[in-house]
Amino acid sequence: MAEEIARNAHLASTVLKTLSDEQRSLALYKIKQGLLDSKDEILKANQLDLDAAIANNLSSALIKRLDLSKNDKFDSMCSGILDVSNLEDPLNKIDLATKLDDGLNLYRLTCPVGVLLIIFESRPEVIANITALAIKSGNAAILKGGKESLNTFKSMSKIINNILDNETSVPKNSIQLISTRGEVSDLLNQDKYIDLVIPRGSNELVRNIKSNTKIPVLGHADGICSIYLDEFASFEKSEKIIIDSKTNYPAGCNAVETLLINEKLINDNNGKFYYDILNSLINSNIVLHLSSDLYNNFDKEFKTKNENSIKLAEEIDFNKEFLSFDIAIKSVKSVQDAILHINSHSSKHTDCILTENEANAEIFLKGIDSSGVYWNCSTRFADGFRYGFGTEVGISTNKIHARGPVGLEGLVCYYYQLRGDGHVVGDYVGGGGARVFKHEKLDTKHLKL
Repeated sequence: MAEEIARNAHLASTVLKTLSDEQRSLALYKIKQGLLDSKDEILKANQLDLDAAIANNLSSALIKRLDLSKNDKFDSMCSGILDVSNLEDPLNKIDLATKLDDGLNLYRLTCPVGVLLIIFESRPEVIANITALAIKSGNAAILKGGKESLNTFKSMSKIINNILDNETSVPKNSIQLISTRGEVSDLLNQDKYIDLVIPRGSNELVRNIKSNTKIPVLGHADGICSIYLDEFASFEKSEKIIIDSKTNYPAGCNAVETLLINEKLINDNNGKFYYDILNSLINSNIVLHLSSDLYNNFDKEFKTKNENSIKLAEEIDFNKEFLSFDIAIKSVKSVQDAILHINSHSSKHTDCILTENEANAEIFLKGIDSSGVYWNCSTRFADGFRYGFGTEVGISTNKIHARGPVGLEGLVCYYYQLRGDGHVVGDYVGGGGARVFKHEKLDTKHLKL
Protein backbone atom coordinates (compact mmCIF):
# COMPACT_ATOMS: atom_id res chain seq x y z
CA MET A 1 0.00 0.00 0.00
CA ALA A 2 2.75 2.47 0.97
CA GLU A 3 4.72 1.67 -2.17
CA GLU A 4 1.62 2.27 -4.29
CA ILE A 5 1.00 5.64 -2.60
CA ALA A 6 4.62 6.70 -3.14
CA ARG A 7 4.71 5.46 -6.74
CA ASN A 8 1.47 7.26 -7.59
CA ALA A 9 2.85 10.45 -6.07
CA HIS A 10 6.01 10.10 -8.15
CA LEU A 11 4.07 9.65 -11.37
CA ALA A 12 1.84 12.63 -10.52
CA SER A 13 4.90 14.78 -9.85
CA THR A 14 6.23 14.16 -13.37
CA VAL A 15 3.03 15.69 -14.78
CA LEU A 16 2.47 18.39 -12.14
CA LYS A 17 5.81 20.06 -12.88
CA THR A 18 4.81 20.51 -16.54
CA LEU A 19 1.74 22.61 -15.69
CA SER A 20 1.98 26.33 -16.27
CA ASP A 21 2.25 28.73 -13.36
CA GLU A 22 -1.23 29.98 -14.25
CA GLN A 23 -2.69 26.47 -13.92
CA ARG A 24 -0.97 25.84 -10.59
CA SER A 25 -1.93 29.25 -9.18
CA LEU A 26 -5.55 28.88 -10.26
CA ALA A 27 -5.75 25.58 -8.38
CA LEU A 28 -4.62 27.36 -5.21
CA TYR A 29 -7.23 30.06 -5.64
CA LYS A 30 -9.94 27.41 -5.91
CA ILE A 31 -8.65 25.61 -2.80
CA LYS A 32 -8.62 28.86 -0.83
CA GLN A 33 -12.19 29.63 -1.87
CA GLY A 34 -13.37 26.09 -1.16
CA LEU A 35 -11.95 26.15 2.37
CA LEU A 36 -13.54 29.54 3.09
CA ASP A 37 -16.90 28.31 1.82
CA SER A 38 -16.62 25.32 4.16
CA LYS A 39 -15.34 27.25 7.20
CA ASP A 40 -18.23 26.33 9.50
CA GLU A 41 -17.94 22.65 8.64
CA ILE A 42 -14.17 22.63 9.23
CA LEU A 43 -14.39 24.51 12.54
CA LYS A 44 -17.03 22.07 13.80
CA ALA A 45 -14.64 19.22 13.06
CA ASN A 46 -11.83 21.18 14.72
CA GLN A 47 -13.95 21.63 17.86
CA LEU A 48 -14.34 17.84 18.10
CA ASP A 49 -10.55 17.55 18.11
CA LEU A 50 -10.23 20.30 20.73
CA ASP A 51 -12.80 18.65 22.98
CA ALA A 52 -10.95 15.33 22.73
CA ALA A 53 -7.61 17.02 23.42
CA ILE A 54 -8.95 18.69 26.56
CA ALA A 55 -10.61 15.45 27.73
CA ASN A 56 -7.31 13.61 27.26
CA ASN A 57 -5.38 16.27 29.20
CA LEU A 58 -3.07 17.12 26.33
CA SER A 59 -0.63 19.98 26.90
CA SER A 60 -1.81 23.57 26.59
CA ALA A 61 0.87 24.17 23.93
CA LEU A 62 -0.51 21.36 21.77
CA ILE A 63 -4.09 22.55 22.22
CA LYS A 64 -3.11 26.07 21.10
CA ARG A 65 -1.50 24.65 17.98
CA LEU A 66 -4.58 22.56 17.29
CA ASP A 67 -7.12 25.38 17.58
CA LEU A 68 -8.05 26.93 14.21
CA SER A 69 -10.63 29.34 15.61
CA LYS A 70 -8.41 31.62 17.68
CA ASN A 71 -6.56 34.76 16.52
CA ASP A 72 -8.02 34.58 13.00
CA LYS A 73 -5.89 31.50 12.35
CA PHE A 74 -8.38 30.01 9.88
CA ASP A 75 -8.66 33.18 7.80
CA SER A 76 -4.89 33.68 7.92
CA MET A 77 -4.44 30.11 6.72
CA CYS A 78 -6.66 30.80 3.71
CA SER A 79 -4.96 34.12 3.02
CA GLY A 80 -1.64 32.29 3.07
CA ILE A 81 -2.80 30.08 0.20
CA LEU A 82 -3.61 33.14 -1.88
CA ASP A 83 -0.27 34.71 -0.95
CA VAL A 84 1.52 31.64 -2.27
CA SER A 85 -0.47 31.64 -5.51
CA ASN A 86 0.58 35.26 -6.10
CA LEU A 87 4.28 34.58 -5.63
CA GLU A 88 6.61 34.51 -8.60
CA ASP A 89 6.85 31.13 -10.33
CA PRO A 90 9.83 29.34 -8.72
CA LEU A 91 10.27 26.89 -11.62
CA ASN A 92 12.42 27.07 -14.75
CA LYS A 93 14.46 30.02 -13.57
CA ILE A 94 17.86 30.18 -15.25
CA ASP A 95 20.59 30.98 -12.73
CA LEU A 96 23.57 29.94 -14.83
CA ALA A 97 24.24 30.01 -18.57
CA THR A 98 27.53 29.15 -20.26
CA LYS A 99 28.48 29.02 -23.92
CA LEU A 100 30.65 25.92 -24.12
CA ASP A 101 31.17 26.38 -27.84
CA ASP A 102 29.35 27.84 -30.84
CA GLY A 103 25.88 26.30 -30.82
CA LEU A 104 26.52 24.38 -27.56
CA ASN A 105 25.02 26.15 -24.54
CA LEU A 106 24.71 24.95 -20.93
CA TYR A 107 21.88 26.16 -18.66
CA ARG A 108 21.07 25.54 -15.01
CA LEU A 109 17.34 25.76 -14.24
CA THR A 110 15.23 25.40 -11.12
CA CYS A 111 12.95 22.37 -10.86
CA PRO A 112 10.78 20.68 -8.19
CA VAL A 113 12.35 18.41 -5.58
CA GLY A 114 9.81 15.76 -6.60
CA VAL A 115 7.76 13.99 -3.91
CA LEU A 116 7.42 15.35 -0.37
CA LEU A 117 6.32 13.33 2.65
CA ILE A 118 5.04 15.66 5.36
CA ILE A 119 4.28 14.25 8.82
CA PHE A 120 2.83 16.65 11.34
CA GLU A 121 1.25 16.80 14.78
CA SER A 122 -1.69 18.93 15.91
CA ARG A 123 -1.30 21.81 13.43
CA PRO A 124 -4.19 21.28 10.97
CA GLU A 125 -3.29 24.42 9.00
CA VAL A 126 -0.26 22.49 7.75
CA ILE A 127 -2.62 20.75 5.30
CA ALA A 128 -3.38 24.04 3.55
CA ASN A 129 0.17 25.40 3.86
CA ILE A 130 1.87 22.37 2.36
CA THR A 131 -0.75 21.84 -0.31
CA ALA A 132 -0.25 25.43 -1.48
CA LEU A 133 3.54 25.31 -1.44
CA ALA A 134 3.70 21.87 -3.06
CA ILE A 135 1.40 22.70 -5.96
CA LYS A 136 2.99 26.12 -6.57
CA SER A 137 6.46 24.55 -6.66
CA GLY A 138 5.35 21.59 -8.80
CA ASN A 139 5.93 18.96 -6.10
CA ALA A 140 3.63 16.07 -5.25
CA ALA A 141 2.97 15.69 -1.53
CA ILE A 142 1.88 12.94 0.85
CA LEU A 143 0.50 14.35 4.11
CA LYS A 144 0.04 12.49 7.39
CA GLY A 145 -1.60 14.32 10.28
CA GLY A 146 -1.56 13.39 13.94
CA LYS A 147 -4.44 11.58 15.61
CA GLU A 148 -5.18 14.66 17.73
CA SER A 149 -6.22 16.56 14.57
CA LEU A 150 -7.94 13.65 12.82
CA ASN A 151 -11.42 15.19 12.49
CA THR A 152 -10.07 18.46 11.14
CA PHE A 153 -7.71 16.58 8.86
CA LYS A 154 -10.50 14.48 7.36
CA SER A 155 -12.75 17.49 6.82
CA MET A 156 -10.09 19.59 5.10
CA SER A 157 -8.68 16.73 3.04
CA LYS A 158 -12.13 15.84 1.71
CA ILE A 159 -12.64 19.43 0.52
CA ILE A 160 -9.16 19.78 -0.99
CA ASN A 161 -9.28 16.46 -2.81
CA ASN A 162 -12.71 17.21 -4.23
CA ILE A 163 -11.55 20.57 -5.57
CA LEU A 164 -8.33 19.22 -7.08
CA ASP A 165 -10.04 16.25 -8.73
CA ASN A 166 -12.97 18.16 -10.21
CA GLU A 167 -12.01 21.80 -10.70
CA THR A 168 -8.31 21.94 -11.60
CA SER A 169 -5.66 20.64 -13.99
CA VAL A 170 -3.60 19.22 -11.13
CA PRO A 171 -3.11 15.47 -11.79
CA LYS A 172 -4.69 12.87 -9.52
CA ASN A 173 -2.52 11.80 -6.57
CA SER A 174 -0.52 15.05 -6.58
CA ILE A 175 -1.77 15.62 -3.02
CA GLN A 176 -2.49 12.49 -1.00
CA LEU A 177 -3.68 12.62 2.59
CA ILE A 178 -3.29 9.53 4.76
CA SER A 179 -4.55 8.97 8.27
CA THR A 180 -3.20 5.63 9.50
CA ARG A 181 0.02 5.43 11.51
CA GLY A 182 1.03 2.07 10.02
CA GLU A 183 1.57 3.61 6.60
CA VAL A 184 4.13 6.09 7.90
CA SER A 185 6.89 3.59 8.76
CA ASP A 186 6.41 1.94 5.37
CA LEU A 187 6.50 5.30 3.57
CA LEU A 188 9.77 6.14 5.30
CA ASN A 189 11.27 3.18 3.43
CA GLN A 190 10.16 4.44 0.01
CA ASP A 191 13.37 6.26 -0.86
CA LYS A 192 12.97 5.14 -4.47
CA TYR A 193 9.95 7.42 -4.91
CA ILE A 194 9.99 9.95 -2.04
CA ASP A 195 12.61 12.70 -2.26
CA LEU A 196 12.23 14.67 0.98
CA VAL A 197 10.61 14.14 4.39
CA ILE A 198 9.39 17.18 6.33
CA PRO A 199 8.34 16.47 9.94
CA ARG A 200 6.46 19.18 11.82
CA GLY A 201 5.82 18.55 15.48
CA SER A 202 7.59 17.64 18.70
CA ASN A 203 11.31 17.04 18.95
CA GLU A 204 10.48 13.41 19.68
CA LEU A 205 8.67 13.12 16.33
CA VAL A 206 11.51 14.76 14.40
CA ARG A 207 14.24 12.70 16.05
CA ASN A 208 12.29 9.48 15.53
CA ILE A 209 11.84 10.19 11.81
CA LYS A 210 15.49 11.12 11.33
CA SER A 211 16.47 7.81 12.92
CA ASN A 212 14.16 5.71 10.76
CA THR A 213 14.64 6.77 7.16
CA LYS A 214 17.30 7.02 4.45
CA ILE A 215 15.32 9.83 2.79
CA PRO A 216 16.71 13.34 3.43
CA VAL A 217 14.85 15.08 6.28
CA LEU A 218 14.18 18.83 6.42
CA GLY A 219 13.22 20.12 9.84
CA HIS A 220 14.22 21.04 13.36
CA ALA A 221 13.86 19.12 16.59
CA ASP A 222 13.92 22.06 19.02
CA GLY A 223 13.41 25.80 19.08
CA ILE A 224 15.75 26.91 21.86
CA CYS A 225 15.95 30.61 21.02
CA SER A 226 18.08 33.00 23.06
CA ILE A 227 18.31 36.76 23.50
CA TYR A 228 21.52 38.43 24.66
CA LEU A 229 20.95 41.72 26.51
CA ASP A 230 24.14 43.68 25.88
CA GLU A 231 25.56 46.36 28.18
CA PHE A 232 24.79 48.97 25.49
CA ALA A 233 21.15 47.98 25.06
CA SER A 234 18.25 50.44 25.03
CA PHE A 235 15.82 49.69 27.85
CA GLU A 236 12.75 50.81 25.91
CA LYS A 237 13.57 48.62 22.91
CA SER A 238 14.75 45.68 25.01
CA GLU A 239 11.70 45.53 27.23
CA LYS A 240 9.33 45.55 24.27
CA ILE A 241 11.32 42.97 22.28
CA ILE A 242 11.85 40.52 25.15
CA ILE A 243 8.19 40.59 26.18
CA ASP A 244 7.03 40.12 22.60
CA SER A 245 9.51 37.28 22.00
CA LYS A 246 8.22 35.43 25.05
CA THR A 247 4.50 36.25 25.27
CA ASN A 248 3.29 36.81 21.69
CA TYR A 249 2.96 33.05 21.22
CA PRO A 250 4.95 31.08 23.83
CA ALA A 251 4.05 27.73 22.23
CA GLY A 252 5.85 28.72 19.02
CA CYS A 253 9.27 27.34 18.15
CA ASN A 254 10.47 30.94 17.63
CA ALA A 255 9.57 32.10 21.16
CA VAL A 256 12.56 33.05 23.29
CA GLU A 257 13.50 30.50 25.96
CA THR A 258 16.77 31.90 27.34
CA LEU A 259 17.77 35.44 28.30
CA LEU A 260 21.46 36.22 28.75
CA ILE A 261 22.22 39.49 30.54
CA ASN A 262 25.55 41.29 30.51
CA GLU A 263 26.78 41.42 34.11
CA LYS A 264 27.45 45.17 33.88
CA LEU A 265 23.70 45.75 33.67
CA ILE A 266 23.34 43.80 36.91
CA ASN A 267 26.09 45.60 38.80
CA ASP A 268 25.89 49.19 37.50
CA ASN A 269 23.50 51.79 38.99
CA ASN A 270 22.30 49.27 41.59
CA GLY A 271 21.11 47.03 38.78
CA LYS A 272 18.21 49.34 37.85
CA PHE A 273 18.12 48.20 34.19
CA TYR A 274 18.30 44.57 35.30
CA TYR A 275 15.56 44.82 37.93
CA ASP A 276 13.30 46.80 35.62
CA ILE A 277 13.57 44.05 32.98
CA LEU A 278 12.82 41.35 35.57
CA ASN A 279 9.82 43.27 36.89
CA SER A 280 8.50 43.69 33.35
CA LEU A 281 8.76 39.94 32.82
CA ILE A 282 7.07 39.19 36.13
CA ASN A 283 4.29 41.70 35.41
CA SER A 284 3.72 39.81 32.14
CA ASN A 285 3.11 36.62 34.19
CA ILE A 286 6.41 35.04 33.16
CA VAL A 287 8.16 32.67 35.56
CA LEU A 288 11.89 33.37 35.80
CA HIS A 289 14.31 30.43 36.07
CA LEU A 290 17.46 32.14 37.33
CA SER A 291 20.99 30.75 37.44
CA SER A 292 22.23 30.19 41.00
CA ASP A 293 24.41 33.34 41.10
CA LEU A 294 21.46 35.54 40.16
CA TYR A 295 18.96 33.71 42.34
CA ASN A 296 21.15 33.88 45.45
CA ASN A 297 21.94 37.59 45.04
CA PHE A 298 18.36 38.84 45.36
CA ASP A 299 17.51 40.64 48.54
CA LYS A 300 15.03 38.85 50.77
CA GLU A 301 12.26 41.38 50.15
CA PHE A 302 12.36 40.94 46.38
CA LYS A 303 12.33 37.14 46.70
CA THR A 304 9.43 37.16 49.13
CA LYS A 305 7.40 39.56 47.02
CA ASN A 306 7.88 37.49 43.87
CA GLU A 307 8.20 33.97 45.28
CA ASN A 308 5.73 32.54 42.76
CA SER A 309 7.54 34.08 39.82
CA ILE A 310 11.15 33.20 40.64
CA LYS A 311 12.73 29.76 40.55
CA LEU A 312 16.25 28.46 40.84
CA ALA A 313 17.21 27.27 37.37
CA GLU A 314 18.50 23.78 36.75
CA GLU A 315 21.17 23.21 34.11
CA ILE A 316 18.59 21.52 31.86
CA ASP A 317 16.58 24.78 31.76
CA PHE A 318 19.22 26.23 29.41
CA ASN A 319 18.82 23.30 27.03
CA LYS A 320 15.06 23.07 26.69
CA GLU A 321 11.95 24.52 25.11
CA PHE A 322 9.54 25.68 27.80
CA LEU A 323 6.80 26.48 25.25
CA SER A 324 5.10 28.33 28.11
CA PHE A 325 5.37 31.52 30.16
CA ASP A 326 8.79 30.49 31.51
CA ILE A 327 12.26 31.78 30.68
CA ALA A 328 15.77 30.78 31.79
CA ILE A 329 18.07 33.67 32.73
CA LYS A 330 21.79 33.88 33.42
CA SER A 331 24.54 36.50 33.38
CA VAL A 332 27.48 36.63 30.97
CA LYS A 333 30.58 38.80 30.96
CA SER A 334 30.67 39.82 27.30
CA VAL A 335 29.27 39.36 23.83
CA GLN A 336 31.89 36.65 23.27
CA ASP A 337 30.63 34.75 26.34
CA ALA A 338 27.05 35.10 25.06
CA ILE A 339 28.09 33.64 21.70
CA LEU A 340 29.87 30.75 23.41
CA HIS A 341 26.82 29.95 25.55
CA ILE A 342 24.38 30.13 22.65
CA ASN A 343 26.51 28.05 20.28
CA SER A 344 26.87 25.44 23.05
CA HIS A 345 23.19 25.32 24.09
CA SER A 346 21.02 26.51 21.22
CA SER A 347 19.18 24.39 18.66
CA LYS A 348 20.45 26.65 15.84
CA HIS A 349 16.98 28.12 15.32
CA THR A 350 16.92 31.89 16.01
CA ASP A 351 18.98 34.04 18.39
CA CYS A 352 19.09 37.80 18.98
CA ILE A 353 21.30 40.55 20.40
CA LEU A 354 19.84 43.71 21.92
CA THR A 355 22.37 46.54 21.73
CA GLU A 356 23.03 50.02 20.38
CA ASN A 357 26.70 49.12 19.86
CA GLU A 358 27.19 48.26 16.19
CA ALA A 359 30.57 46.59 16.73
CA ASN A 360 29.11 44.18 19.31
CA ALA A 361 26.13 43.53 17.06
CA GLU A 362 28.37 42.63 14.11
CA ILE A 363 30.43 40.26 16.28
CA PHE A 364 27.21 38.54 17.40
CA LEU A 365 25.65 38.40 13.93
CA LYS A 366 28.75 36.75 12.49
CA GLY A 367 29.53 34.53 15.48
CA ILE A 368 26.21 32.78 16.13
CA ASP A 369 25.85 29.45 14.34
CA SER A 370 22.08 29.53 13.86
CA SER A 371 19.72 29.68 10.89
CA GLY A 372 18.44 33.08 12.05
CA VAL A 373 20.52 35.75 13.84
CA TYR A 374 18.79 39.04 14.77
CA TRP A 375 19.72 42.49 16.01
CA ASN A 376 17.18 44.52 18.00
CA CYS A 377 14.03 42.65 16.92
CA SER A 378 11.78 39.92 18.24
CA THR A 379 12.65 36.27 17.64
CA ARG A 380 9.00 35.82 16.65
CA PHE A 381 9.85 37.25 13.23
CA ALA A 382 11.33 33.84 12.33
CA ASP A 383 8.40 32.81 10.17
CA GLY A 384 7.88 32.21 6.45
CA PHE A 385 4.84 34.48 6.25
CA ARG A 386 6.68 37.35 7.93
CA TYR A 387 9.68 36.80 5.64
CA GLY A 388 7.41 37.24 2.63
CA PHE A 389 7.44 33.57 1.62
CA GLY A 390 3.63 33.49 1.58
CA THR A 391 3.70 30.67 4.08
CA GLU A 392 6.29 28.13 5.12
CA VAL A 393 6.74 24.41 4.75
CA GLY A 394 8.68 24.33 8.00
CA ILE A 395 11.85 25.61 9.61
CA SER A 396 15.16 23.92 8.95
CA THR A 397 18.15 24.13 11.29
CA ASN A 398 20.09 21.72 9.07
CA LYS A 399 22.95 22.94 6.91
CA ILE A 400 21.43 21.71 3.69
CA HIS A 401 20.06 23.49 0.63
CA ALA A 402 17.32 25.15 2.71
CA ARG A 403 17.81 26.77 6.13
CA GLY A 404 15.60 28.84 8.43
CA PRO A 405 11.93 29.37 7.46
CA VAL A 406 11.51 27.37 4.27
CA GLY A 407 9.15 28.59 1.59
CA LEU A 408 9.04 27.94 -2.13
CA GLU A 409 12.79 28.32 -2.62
CA GLY A 410 13.37 25.38 -0.28
CA LEU A 411 11.16 23.11 -2.38
CA VAL A 412 13.09 23.52 -5.61
CA CYS A 413 16.49 22.29 -6.67
CA TYR A 414 18.05 22.51 -10.10
CA TYR A 415 19.10 20.53 -13.14
CA TYR A 416 21.28 21.19 -16.16
CA GLN A 417 20.13 21.56 -19.75
CA LEU A 418 22.68 21.25 -22.52
CA ARG A 419 21.50 22.38 -25.95
CA GLY A 420 23.65 21.52 -28.95
CA ASP A 421 23.55 20.89 -32.68
CA GLY A 422 25.31 17.60 -33.39
CA HIS A 423 28.19 18.20 -30.97
CA VAL A 424 30.20 15.19 -29.75
CA VAL A 425 32.91 14.88 -27.11
CA GLY A 426 35.26 13.19 -29.58
CA ASP A 427 35.81 16.52 -31.36
CA TYR A 428 37.26 18.22 -28.25
CA VAL A 429 40.55 18.22 -26.38
CA GLY A 430 40.38 15.58 -23.68
CA GLY A 431 38.02 13.46 -25.75
CA GLY A 432 40.32 12.70 -28.67
CA GLY A 433 39.83 15.84 -30.79
CA ALA A 434 41.41 19.26 -31.18
CA ARG A 435 38.55 21.72 -30.50
CA VAL A 436 38.82 23.87 -27.35
CA PHE A 437 35.89 24.83 -25.14
CA LYS A 438 35.08 28.56 -24.96
CA HIS A 439 33.33 28.55 -21.55
CA GLU A 440 31.89 32.04 -21.99
CA LYS A 441 29.42 33.22 -19.35
CA LEU A 442 26.08 34.32 -20.77
CA ASP A 443 23.83 37.00 -19.25
CA THR A 444 20.87 35.29 -17.59
CA LYS A 445 18.97 38.47 -16.71
CA HIS A 446 16.67 38.50 -19.72
CA LEU A 447 17.31 34.97 -20.94
CA LYS A 448 14.30 32.75 -21.64
CA LEU A 449 14.17 29.23 -23.07
